Parts: sequence; structure tokens; C-alpha cells
Amino acid sequence: MKYLLSSVMILLFMESYCQRVTGGDSEKNRADAFFDKVWKKYRLDGHPGLFSEHYPRGEKTELDYFQGANVREKEASFLWPLSGMCSAANVLIKFPDLKEKYSSYLDTLAIGLWTYRDSIRKPIGYQAYPAKFEKADRYYDDNALVCIDYCESFQNTKKAIYSKKAIEVFNFIISGWDGQLGGGVYWLEGHKDQKPACSNGMATLAALKLYQTTGNKVYLEWGKRFYDWMHSSLRNPQGIYYNDMKMDGKPNPTYYTYNTGSMLEASVMLYKLTGKTKYLTEAQLLAKNAFNFFSSEISGRRRLSIDLPWFVTVLFRAYQALYEIDKNPEYIKAITYELNEAWQNSMDKYGLLSAKWLNDKQSKEKPKWLLDEACVAELYARIGLLSMTNKE
Repeated sequence: MKYLLSSVMILLFMESYCQRVTGGDSEKNRADAFFDKVWKKYRLDGHPGLFSEHYPRGEKTELDYFQGANVREKEASFLWPLSGMCSAANVLIKFPDLKEKYSSYLDTLAIGLWTYRDSIRKPIGYQAYPAKFEKADRYYDDNALVCIDYCESFQNTKKAIYSKKAIEVFNFIISGWDGQLGGGVYWLEGHKDQKPACSNGMATLAALKLYQTTGNKVYLEWGKRFYDWMHSSLRNPQGIYYNDMKMDGKPNPTYYTYNTGSMLEASVMLYKLTGKTKYLTEAQLLAKNAFNFFSSEISGRRRLSIDLPWFVTVLFRAYQALYEIDKNPEYIKAITYELNEAWQNSMDKYGLLSAKWLNDKQSKEKPKWLLDEACVAELYARIGLLSMTNKE
């Protein structure tokens, strides 16, 4: 009865938001239209599957998500934002009436991803910028995202080529594992200065999704291995994950939603794959503590801090996975509220959302990052799937 009431609550919540904010149009339609908008505005003519880093183009924005400084955007986006487009397409394809459309989109995105593949350095892996343009660093977290994208593309289309590509990528990821600090992989190839949660948390998910894709227990064991290292090395006593560990063995007490989110989703997956209740207990603990840690009380409501919309999307993926088991709608409702508020208040003249979902004039006038926009389509698609499931 408790779970039935929770399902009714989340359904009523989502329906009320759909009516209040969108005038009745479904989250699915919003996600689909927004993805199309991003595709048309950011795609590069003459380069199938490649996109610009920002829109509008022209202003070469300095990027802050690389090793070192003074990295400026180039003709094509770097790999991370492109992965965000793949993730969104892999959710939208789950709607039966959109399957053919997004299967085609995934085929084109796969062409784009392939251009980042570096076959010269061994093992073969994906570099941060298309190899056809120049040589670039190869980040283990980027490669984990690509592996996840390929696994999900296989699960959605059953095209064997996606499975083969995922296996190749994973071999690159584990080439970065060593015994320093008890295990784990680094941030990027050739720089042994830290072992971050982003690389190891996403590698955990990549391994588990590859096990789901292939049925090969080797990948389940790798998933457990990455999970155990993360749990023992980067989890603080409250169940929030540190950003990284430097080579002196000291964790970096900086926290982002997606680091805890990746491990929350991994806990749910391990519970489903092994049936061991310790993973479900851990998932529910992480879910509660992460929500309390990353939110604050504002005008009688718990408001989530938006460190980066894509980071919050990773956390939402985990909450969605947990909801499918325990039917607790609290966390789904909270992120849905923030997204709808952003849709109402943070949109610029091009119909794109501001960074961190800010609503001031200066934020709206800045060029919009591809990753910030791709995850909006993914989030609405995920909410739409939940709404559709609860109506059945």
C-alpha cells in the first residue's frame, strides 16, 4: 500500500507540473523538441556527428575542465559534451514512437564518437578532441562515458557493433589501473598525480553496464573492484564522495553531485545484479545523505544546489534507478521542481537554458555550453518515461 500511494503521489505531482508549466504538453514532447533544437543549433556542417562547444559560436570561450589552464574551445566540441548528446538520445529512443528517429540519431552520433578514437597509441582509446583534427590527451573518465554510451546504444538497438566498441573502450580504461593508493585509475593517461571519483565512479558504471551488455562475469568483477576501491578510498563517513585522492593519500574534500550519484546508481545496479541487500541499504543511505548535503531549506522547501546541470542529471539517473525499486518519489520530485523552475525562468532568447540554471540577465546573455543543454533533453525524457510508466 505504501508503494502504491507513492506511485500515485509522483504521478499526480508530474501531471500537475505538466499542466502548470507546459500547458499540458508532455515531458516527452518537450525533451524531443529540445533535443532537435540543440541538434540544429550546435551541429557542424560537413562533420557528421560533431557539434560546436557553445552557441552562439564565435566567442572562443576558455574551458576549465582539463589538466592545465588556457584551453580554449575549437571548431568542434570536446568529447565530454558530445557524450551528453549520446546520453540524451539513448533515453529518448526508449519511447516507442521515437525509436526509429533516435536510432538514426544514434547512428550519426556514433560516427561523431568514432572521430575521437585514437588507434595510434596503444591500447586504443578515445581522446578529448577529434583525432582527425589533432592529437590530444586521453582521459579515463571520458572513455568511461563513451563505454556507457556504447553499452546503452547496444541495449537500445541490439546492434553488435556497439558492444564491440564498448569492450575496446573498457580495455583502455583498465590499462590505467595500478596498485598505487590500493588501486583505481587516474584522471588522464600519462599523468599520475591523482585518482578521481569521476574516472573511477564512471568506470564502475561502465563495467556493470558492460556486464549487462555481454553477460561476461569478468566485467561484473571489474565493477565490484572499482566499486570497492571507491567505497574504501573516496567515501566520507556521511556517504558523500570526495572529488579525488592525491598521491599522498589525502582525499580532496570537494564535493559534486555526480560523484555521489555515480556510486548511488552503481549500488542500485549491484543490488539488482547480485541480490545482496547491502547494496540497496547503501543506495538508500547515499540517496538520503546526498539530498540533504546538496540541498538547503528555502522558503519552506528543500532546494537543490545546481553545481552543474549535467552533474545533477547523473544524480537523477541514480534516483530514477532507486525509485524503480523502492518507489520513493521525494528525490525525483525535487529535481523535477528545479528543472521546471529553470525552464520558466532561465531560458535565453534562443530557447536555451543558462549555466547552473541561473536567471540573471548576464547569465542569459552568455553563450550556452552544449553539455548544459543536452542534459535538459535527457532529464525531461527521463521524467517523461516515469510519467508514462506510472500511467500504465
